[in-house]
Amino acid sequence: MVLLVLTPAVLSPPPPSSPPLRLAASAGDTARAGAGGPAVGRVWPVGTRPRVLRGWEPPKTPYGRGHRGVDLAAVPGTPVRAVAAGRVSFAGQVAGRGVVSVELSDTGTPPLRTTYEPVRPSVEKGAEVAPGEVVGAVAATEPARSPHCTAPCLHWGLLRADVYLDPLALLPPWLLRAGPPRLLPVLGLPVPE
Repeated sequence: MVLLVLTPAVLSPPPPSSPPLRLAASAGDTARAGAGGPAVGRVWPVGTRPRVLRGWEPPKTPYGRGHRGVDLAAVPGTPVRAVAAGRVSFAGQVAGRGVVSVELSDTGTPPLRTTYEPVRPSVEKGAEVAPGEVVGAVAATEPARSPHCTAPCLHWGLLRADVYLDPLALLPPWLLRAGPPRLLPVLGLPVPE
């Protein structure tokens, strides 16, 4: 009997909450993204497949209600990694929370920019980072300082200029899908004697 190993990327359809997205934004976009575009990410910012506590909810208008990123389950002290190669454009405090922003290499003009919060930065502005390189650690926060997280989390955002996009669009399908490989029979081949 001949067995064929198929990975989850071959067997699983895309998650319903994460349609394919384009990473290019035109001047008329208001935090929307559509089909197409390369996945430039190589790793999750925390863990190997963290639980998404809250997904990306684009606002209907530039200043409307929505969730301009995704919240990933992560306890304080968890290493935060750059999802793709780039240059640190900010590492410091914003409204009392630690934030790291990374402009991603080779992603057009203006470049894509990822944001991570709450973080204790371990990098400085101007530092070049590789995919998977640690940029800080998840910082402990009080619920009053991070009201959108119901559990310890990392808020991960993605922007092109001032347009927010779904950060999950950075990841290739094989990183978005969970599950072990499965062995399936190869049908139609003669059985070896």
